Amino acid sequence: MWTAAHWNDYEVIDTSQGEKLERWGEYLLIRPDPQVIWDTPRAHKGWRKPNAHYHRSKKGGGEWEFFSLPEQWTIRYEPLSLSFHLKPFSFKHTGLFPEQAVNWEWFSEKIKNAGRPVRVLNLFAYTGGATLAAAAAGASVTHVDASKGMVTRARENARASGLEEAPVRWIVDDCAKFVQRELRRGSRYDGIIMDPPSYGRGPRGEIWKIEEAVFPLVKLCAGLLSEEPLFFLINSYTTGLAPSVLSYMLGTVLKGRGGRAEADEVGLPVTESGLVLPCGASGRWASL
Repeated sequence: MWTAAHWNDYEVIDTSQGEKLERWGEYLLIRPDPQVIWDTPRAHKGWRKPNAHYHRSKKGGGEWEFFSLPEQWTIRYEPLSLSFHLKPFSFKHTGLFPEQAVNWEWFSEKIKNAGRPVRVLNLFAYTGGATLAAAAAGASVTHVDASKGMVTRARENARASGLEEAPVRWIVDDCAKFVQRELRRGSRYDGIIMDPPSYGRGPRGEIWKIEEAVFPLVKLCAGLLSEEPLFFLINSYTTGLAPSVLSYMLGTVLKGRGGRAEADEVGLPVTESGLVLPCGASGRWASL
């Protein structure tokens, strides 16, 4: 498993009974996690005195219960000098997936070691964690997300990280349609990052189902790669897609480009148990 083990401002303290106790900076949150199917003692005092608790509903969705949490706060990822503004979103999220730090470090090294200008395309880019990591490493980045609100937050995170002047194009668009237009324009990228949702809608109501749409999109994106591509990264939070499926897709589509495809689960260390909490999977292709 690829583990994001270098956080100071974030920590999974404990996991039990379908929930995880997390520290985000100085604040403790309890959030649901479908991977936590075990029932272990909740000995840590944070279980009894969190700053906020997201309760899942048996009918789907859920709601936050707040005790002492600000409307917004900031944490840093020190290894890459990145800062992120956080806030409680609907459906349990905070605006950041900390497990992705292990991928940020992976492709940052490839960008830094390229010895040439690097162009990166980040699709389904959310609040910009991968965009900022790539920009901080020296890449020019095209950030694409269908949500105007998420792109706005990504730009705020860029300012918080001192990257407001970095060469980033901020695009609000349906990712598949954007890729098609880039192909017609003859655009090329040295690295592609893709973090597709299991299900979603584009700005004009376009429906996205990962099982049906991800492989055609990967094939389209392969046409955007430069003559000397560095990497292609796909993340998945869909439990039905095993890590091997991601590596098969990349290996099949990029056959003949050299390089190597691999995949694994990504996870976060749990302080109380010493275990690692699975948080989805990533497929990576990289030039040799």
